[in-house]
Amino acid sequence: MAQALNYQISGNAAAGRQAVAWALGPGDDLRQLALVFDWCQDLLTEAQRRDLAARIEKGMAAAAANDSMAAVRSRVLAAVALFDHVPQAPQRELERVVRNWWNGKMAPALEKGRSVVARDDAYPLFELLHAMRDNTMLDLRERCPRFFKDFPIEHLVSHYPAVYEAPENEYRIGPPLKPDRPDLRLAALSRAAELAMVAYDANSAENQLLQGWLMHDQFMLRGTFGAPYEFLWANPYQPGLSYYLVPLVYHNPDFGKLFVRSSWEDDARWFGYFDGVAQMFAEGRLTAVNPRSAVAPISLGEAVIFLGPGARQFRVTLDQEKAAFVVGLDASRTYQAEIDDEEMFEAVTDPGGILELDLPRGKTVGVRIREAPPLPAAPGP
Repeated sequence: MAQALNYQISGNAAAGRQAVAWALGPGDDLRQLALVFDWCQDLLTEAQRRDLAARIEKGMAAAAANDSMAAVRSRVLAAVALFDHVPQAPQRELERVVRNWWNGKMAPALEKGRSVVARDDAYPLFELLHAMRDNTMLDLRERCPRFFKDFPIEHLVSHYPAVYEAPENEYRIGPPLKPDRPDLRLAALSRAAELAMVAYDANSAENQLLQGWLMHDQFMLRGTFGAPYEFLWANPYQPGLSYYLVPLVYHNPDFGKLFVRSSWEDDARWFGYFDGVAQMFAEGRLTAVNPRSAVAPISLGEAVIFLGPGARQFRVTLDQEKAAFVVGLDASRTYQAEIDDEEMFEAVTDPGGILELDLPRGKTVGVRIREAPPLPAAPGP
């Protein structure tokens, strides 16, 4: 990819020939084979073009049953690269991706609140989106506008607060965090994904906030792996909004995710609840939290989070905290909530088992939560 990009931008034929030699020799990564074929066309002889096209077509067919985000992205890039050379197979592949995979599988799952796009899928997803829109005029986001509206901010707030300093540049690290040290390739692709998001729609308010998050020189990807992505996607002249405008509390009720920070400083405390996992990051350390057995509530200034057995009955005074959440309940279930001096009401948890409570500020109140009794059976005929 790096050598082919070098040739495409600078015209450095030596770099392009290295890319071609890799593709015709040991290369077996379908995505990179497609990029070399597309970007280095001028350097290929007719025989090499046929050989490489056959390899790409074979790789596309071999990966046809793999519906992972990365595999589908690679097949889309392969189909786009081959379209003018062997159009039938690429056209069938693009139609299959749109009709069967996206409209038939992914979009319906997202509309139902199923978290089928992992955080590390962000970069292959946006490579796929760019390739589809730029070559077929189809914007796959239109099927799931709410998901894509929230996605940039969710990606931003899900980062742990602490910065990881590497020799080439500093990195922001997102979940999951390896036990020994962060995976810097994933960290680089996380930034690349955000750069690709901004490039896809630079005018949305969410992406302008994301651009403000990206416009710090110490995070510019300078390493061998990351630099090509930085060069490919970054636009330092694109204005952005300060990410300090992003709320410190992010709750996505469609997918049952919650992220809370105490501030936007690097030493902030952070709580994340996503895909059934709860984590706390404080003083440079990440701690796993069991949302069904934790005892003490977690207060982070902007929100207080109640977990475990203590989440069923508690007393609380909301002073600075502006939001209260109960985490670890059953997903999508109706509960009855009683708050002192108020009438009992029913509320339904989100797909992650999160219940947001609107509590009085400035005074101590007791809260009791229990499962709502099942509805009586309908009378028989």
